[in-house]
Amino acid sequence: MADIVELRITDVAFGGAGVARHEGKVWFVPFTAPGDLVRVKPSRDRRKFAEAELVEVVESSPDRVSPPCAYFGRCGGCAYQHIAYARQLELKQSQVEQTLRRVGKLGHVPMKPIVPSLQHYGYRNRIRVHLQSGQAGFFAHRSHELVPVARCEIAQPAVNEALHDLRRSAARDGDYTLVAGSRGEFFEQTNDAVAAELLTLVEGTVSRGQALLVDAYSGAGFFAHRLAPLFSEVMGIEENEFAVSQARRHAAENERYIVGDVAFLAEILSTRDLARTTVILDPPATGITPRVLDHLAAATPSEILYVSCNPATLARDLAGLASSYRIESVTPIDMFPQTAEIEVLAVLRRK
Repeated sequence: MADIVELRITDVAFGGAGVARHEGKVWFVPFTAPGDLVRVKPSRDRRKFAEAELVEVVESSPDRVSPPCAYFGRCGGCAYQHIAYARQLELKQSQVEQTLRRVGKLGHVPMKPIVPSLQHYGYRNRIRVHLQSGQAGFFAHRSHELVPVARCEIAQPAVNEALHDLRRSAARDGDYTLVAGSRGEFFEQTNDAVAAELLTLVEGTVSRGQALLVDAYSGAGFFAHRLAPLFSEVMGIEENEFAVSQARRHAAENERYIVGDVAFLAEILSTRDLARTTVILDPPATGITPRVLDHLAAATPSEILYVSCNPATLARDLAGLASSYRIESVTPIDMFPQTAEIEVLAVLRRK
């Protein structure tokens, strides 16, 4: 393989790498934009695809902008600071649809417009940094080499203040989560404004007149608290006991939270009117387990709202539910501007 290859970037794949085709192979090049003519250095060669590192932009895409972060291109956190925000949204919308078609083998994907973030920078209410030999920062792209940083452009001011304090402290080497305000020892949404948009979207989507809401992976009750007035009964299932304690402290009379595995929903569904039952799924990036998928496919509650942070595992799980459910809508949500991450809300109704 040649030391240097010239490529024309035509697309961006999920994960953030630019896509080009050359000599019968698909090439993936991070930090490039559709329309770029680039010179690259091959880093990995396989039979059908190759990966490469950007050496030089020969001709710039009209979508290229100047990234405001001094660490962009070295730090592994952001993937899209060099692409205009409107184009980022178009790319993410397309990536979700393409992933659901390719991985899930879904012939028709009822896409809704992506929900943008009003804040393109300064939105993160928490970051996780690594401290090594007194240097605080993030790992480099595709490596565990530390990139020391003085400021994170996508973090809120209070988080950057905490980063400043950590860099000046005598803290021991290790990983540190820096937050804005007081946060619990459990998962919380990182972009407050877009999380509020997601909550409003879910509230407007759930069917009225339902009796039971099962909030699987319920966390501290993010969805359940807001939706409780719409249901006679709300059941939350969550493994993190700190999150469950928080949820119980703020629960209404019709809310109940269980510490345990999400597979417990099979027992709940077996004793309820499934025609009036809504299930919300908000799993980690690995998606739902085969056991949970089997329980849902067997019980078939009347509707499922699936909130995903990984389009590939979402596609896999939707394919597993396709025989019993109709996909009503798929809405991408840009919870993490400048990064390759995409949140998605898929709404399923029983056939």
